[in-house]
Amino acid sequence: MHSVLRSELQNAVVSNLPAMASTNPSGTVQDVASKGEVPERYIHKESDRGARNAPLMAAPVIDIALLSSSSKSGPELEKLRHGLQSWGCFQAINHGMTSEYLDEVRQLTKQFFGLSMEEKLKYLKEEHEMEGYGNDMILSNQQILDWTDRLYLTVYPHQSRRFKYWPTNPQRFREVVGEYTTNVKLISEKILKAMARSLDLDESSFLSQYGEQVKLDARFNFYPRCRNPDLVLGVKPHADGSAITILLQDKEVEGLQFMKDNEWYNAPIVTDALLVNVGDQVEITSNGIFKSPVHRVLTNSERERISLAVFYLPDSEKEIEPLEELINESQPRLYKSVKNFVGLYFEYYQQGERPMEAARI
Repeated sequence: MHSVLRSELQNAVVSNLPAMASTNPSGTVQDVASKGEVPERYIHKESDRGARNAPLMAAPVIDIALLSSSSKSGPELEKLRHGLQSWGCFQAINHGMTSEYLDEVRQLTKQFFGLSMEEKLKYLKEEHEMEGYGNDMILSNQQILDWTDRLYLTVYPHQSRRFKYWPTNPQRFREVVGEYTTNVKLISEKILKAMARSLDLDESSFLSQYGEQVKLDARFNFYPRCRNPDLVLGVKPHADGSAITILLQDKEVEGLQFMKDNEWYNAPIVTDALLVNVGDQVEITSNGIFKSPVHRVLTNSERERISLAVFYLPDSEKEIEPLEELINESQPRLYKSVKNFVGLYFEYYQQGERPMEAARI
């Protein structure tokens, strides 16, 4: 019997944590950017800096409507499987949300970050909390800071919503985010069913393992202009701790990059598409067939950028492990059973480490 990894991960994390996690002493990145200078804490060493002339990635564009049948074959399903094996991500079109609706979601995101600091601070996250407005916790003095401010909300289930962090300004923010969450949950479940069928499994295989008490967290990102984009990253290289992540990109400003075979590739903006990437927990469930890709965000000296990521998170009480049907002599089991994976993911991320490595057998 493979052991649950929780205590092993916790011990590894706790031994590396400082006595107390803190928030960014510089305040918000918007504040820092307005002063012009880039503090030392944001500057990456040479090897970590952004490659602006990276080639475009060739991840597939998938028509979600063509994945909706119960078939275990077909060109779209094959394209999905191949894309997730090679890139770990794809661009989803024909997902049921109109261009006008996605524009409204982007516009509300821009409007929130454009509010006065006094207004935004009404939703300021508390120390040691994920939810709310601000930036991520500082867990060590060596931590290189990300050039981004964010609003982080648990958006599903409804009873877990902490409305003190949900802006009432802009006026339609709560209503539209609630609708968007419903849409993204349905799209996520369609994709997870199609992923199972693409591996010749029962379509409920992933969803059954992830349990009834799944959670969706939303992260609204704002990347201010940066006068030294060659020295600073919007978000440091990482893979997601989710099952899958659904990203609404900025409509005009690129900046997201994915790594494949130790090379960075630019993620293009595809009109009206949602960018979907595998998270660590699907990589575990698929026994390494689907890859959780490392990605990062560059900064820009001329234009601000926004995005909205929604993370589909398995029930934290459920054990996540490779599906038995995907384990055989030619494909031995690669991962231990894990529980509450996402609860420990964040600390690893801030230290530039992947909890996936500890989960490997």
